[in-house]
Amino acid sequence: MPELPEVEVVRRGLAQWVIDREIASAEVLHPRAIRRHAPGADEFTARLKGRALMSAQRRGKYLWLPLSGAEEALMAHLGMSGQLLIVEPDAPPEKHLRVRLRFEDGGPDLRFVDQRTFGHVMLSPLAGDVPEPIAHIAPDPFEPVFDEAEFGRRLRAKHTEIKRALLDQSLISGVGNIYADEALWIARLHWARPTNTLTRPKIAELVVAVRAVMSAALQQGGTSFDSLYVNVNGESGYFERSLEAYGRRDLPCSRCGTAITREAFMNRSSYFCPRCQRRPR
Repeated sequence: MPELPEVEVVRRGLAQWVIDREIASAEVLHPRAIRRHAPGADEFTARLKGRALMSAQRRGKYLWLPLSGAEEALMAHLGMSGQLLIVEPDAPPEKHLRVRLRFEDGGPDLRFVDQRTFGHVMLSPLAGDVPEPIAHIAPDPFEPVFDEAEFGRRLRAKHTEIKRALLDQSLISGVGNIYADEALWIARLHWARPTNTLTRPKIAELVVAVRAVMSAALQQGGTSFDSLYVNVNGESGYFERSLEAYGRRDLPCSRCGTAITREAFMNRSSYFCPRCQRRPR
């Protein structure tokens, strides 16, 4: 699933290509793509026609495009395989095209393509600057409103494994399996370290590590293990070449040379160096 860096890459592309453009028409080609928009496809397309996309925003793994004329936005979650693509209007439809927006200026379409149909788009009222359905999600570590001291206090109060806490979107948003493993490798923390044993300096070190690995991934267009994650131009990121822990089972740790270990975790995997990231007693 795309994590914060991949979604931010898409947001930047949207900001470049669709802002201040008026929607001429919207078309829903698969009802599952708007399953969370309760009024249905006809109402969805009617409400979009004639409105302009005012900006491109993100919190964690969610994207939204505020609309002209009312305090609401077009919100998207990419799920496992969702893609928001900028495509010339005369280009043939993609095999898994789900929603298409055409614009009054005759320029490129905005298309939502989703092979596995776990992603979705919807129209949502704004609660302040954030869509109502995600108002409960915590700020991500790049937002100005992210409170590091409050994050540390709540983290220590969790009394759970540190990786489980990092994946809790009500505590910190945007961190998924890949970047949790990478940040924990940087901070030399085992994924099962209890959060209540972390000192304030170690929590600060972890926040620095989370920001560092995500910033590095963002500079390389995100992480693409297959063709399902791409930016708005259909290009894949290449941060997987720089991963230190995730997906590197039995390969040597670049710090100490010990073979990276893989363990099962929450129906997923955790990758770590058993020497640099000592298992808690």
